Amino acid sequence: MTVDVLIEDARWKTVDIEALALAAERATLTYLGLDPEVCEGSVLACDDAKIKELNTQFREKDKATNVLSWPAAERATPNARPPLPEPDFDGAVELGDIAISFDTCAREAEETGTPFADHVTHLIVHGLLHVLGYDHITDADADIMESTETEILESLGVADPY
Repeated sequence: MTVDVLIEDARWKTVDIEALALAAERATLTYLGLDPEVCEGSVLACDDAKIKELNTQFREKDKATNVLSWPAAERATPNARPPLPEPDFDGAVELGDIAISFDTCAREAEETGTPFADHVTHLIVHGLLHVLGYDHITDADADIMESTETEILESLGVADPY
């Protein structure tokens, strides 16, 4: 699997964001039945200022958030699990991009008493599910996404965040 992790905020190095991202993506893709070796995606490990800029630019929300995602293709299927992506002509599966903010993640982890690495892992799984077409706009979609997240996190030894 090609997971490009761009570290824009050096604080991310203290939690080995590359290892957390790789483990979360491998567990998610394997759980869904995708071959991690042919999947490609990226993670931008940034701070609140950068994620606020991205949230404003792409979602017109002038505030920081924990994680953002940009799918390579639209796969959402209301009230159902989205279809798995198909490989490109060269056999690669382009997933999309995720951005995650150190500041918001650290604050949320502290507020909930969750280990920081566990919260980051949860948010990477969450962002990856978004790039794969999962959403939580309706209650039915939220149930599907949250149960999927919980099962993936359990395989990583991370407690149910819900």
